Amino acid sequence: MGTRLRGPLAVLLTGAVLVSGCTAGGDMADEDGGGDGTRVDVAEQELLWEECDSGLPGSECTVFEVPLDYEAPDGERIEIAVKRFPATGDDVIGSLLVNPGGPGGSGFDFVDHAPYTVSEAVRESFDVVGFDPRGVGRSTPLTCLDAEEIDDYLGTDYGGGEADDLADLSPEGLDQIEAKSRAFVEACEENDPELMRNIGTADVARDMDVLRGLLGDEQLTYLGASYGTHIGAQYAEQFPERVRALVLDGAVDPSQDQLSVSVQQATGFETALRSFVEDCLTRPDCPLGSPGDSVDQGIAVLDDFLADTAAEPLSSATDDDREVNRARAELGVLAALYTENWWPRVREALTDAMEGGDGTGLLLLGDDLYGRGDLAEYENSTAALVAVNCSDSEAPREVEAYAEAAAEAAQESPMFGPMLAWGALTCAFWPEEAVAPLAELNAPGTDPIMVVGTTRDSATPYAWSEALAAQLDSGFLVTRDGDGHTGYRMGDDCVDTMVDDYLLELAVPDDGMACAGPRADEVG
Repeated sequence: MGTRLRGPLAVLLTGAVLVSGCTAGGDMADEDGGGDGTRVDVAEQELLWEECDSGLPGSECTVFEVPLDYEAPDGERIEIAVKRFPATGDDVIGSLLVNPGGPGGSGFDFVDHAPYTVSEAVRESFDVVGFDPRGVGRSTPLTCLDAEEIDDYLGTDYGGGEADDLADLSPEGLDQIEAKSRAFVEACEENDPELMRNIGTADVARDMDVLRGLLGDEQLTYLGASYGTHIGAQYAEQFPERVRALVLDGAVDPSQDQLSVSVQQATGFETALRSFVEDCLTRPDCPLGSPGDSVDQGIAVLDDFLADTAAEPLSSATDDDREVNRARAELGVLAALYTENWWPRVREALTDAMEGGDGTGLLLLGDDLYGRGDLAEYENSTAALVAVNCSDSEAPREVEAYAEAAAEAAQESPMFGPMLAWGALTCAFWPEEAVAPLAELNAPGTDPIMVVGTTRDSATPYAWSEALAAQLDSGFLVTRDGDGHTGYRMGDDCVDTMVDDYLLELAVPDDGMACAGPRADEVG
């Protein structure tokens, strides 16, 4: 779960949003198009729950409406799709709203994984509720590129041939990446210019407050992972008095602009890459070397393999025309850096590719990251990912800034750093009037907010969790010492207990509590 890669060059996450003049979603009103023309407050909607067509047995589904533009509340409305898994116990506290990250991740689908992502004790006491944020999935979706165009967008090698070096693009490669980035923005503009201007996280937080009210909860209880932490922090900034408990797991640092996020993220991916290679080298089936080889030796083998795919793409058994070039091979390898659960699958895919020239496994891993559920269609998560990232914080408008950032990122992560930096280039062309100014989120006046950080998190470096916990006036940090993305329900009983006690009983451990194995020790 959590934040995923974006674009052919994989930049992730969001920056900060400064909200001014915001009121609760329940205060918004617009015209009821189906009756006597009287004004109807969005808070007066009724959630009409029905049995869901698919997913977790017993779950219920509905939709509600929100203003497309909260500054024009009497204008167009859009739909938000919601799924609920009712509490299994008799002593129900209320609703637990959840979001898995992205941007572009489906909170609606996330509810189906509640038996694994939320403890039994929490499920007994809370209705688990997820929604697709505006622009995503079953809610009113933003569509930019079609499936063939996304294939092209994700599969472009910008360096070309054996000289593939994203830290120092050729003039031809630079022209190509700039053209691809502009084309993405132009496609969003052509398909839905109003939604692309009203898709930022500040508006998602307002939608979530409307939902909180419709669910009948006086205050919000929320579990957000990865980018979902930004939704929670934005909520606290806008509605501090309505916060009951927020768990922000694998945090985004809202004080960083879009390009800085990309460069800093290189450190997380480099750390995760070294952990993956170190583990691989202890196994007899590791394609990167043998027990006794150093991590640097294993990474060198992987780097040589990726360079070879730039010169000679791999074959694939999928029934389409995609070549498994360096860009697509890298996406497959990056899948390993999100969770240890994928390490065996990536080792097998690398073995097939390096020993048999078969890139099918790597290609399918990349498809999983980007929501390509079949060979004909993508989910719209890529469009939402780009749109939210570019809307949520400022980014440089000069292409030269991205070249400098690519060189800087290469120092932290030679293999993946440059593509993280170049992946932010789409934001250079996003409509300026749709971009929120940069600011910290402090959320003064809230009850205590839990931030969970994992020391070797790939997608959201641990330093970001430290930063968010420090920025939030009531933030406190819980640390998981481990690999993989996010901390709750990742195999550490210590973290799980602290999260559960906080959600259920509002128990607040000492700030800086660190979990290493079965017990908690105070650090710092």
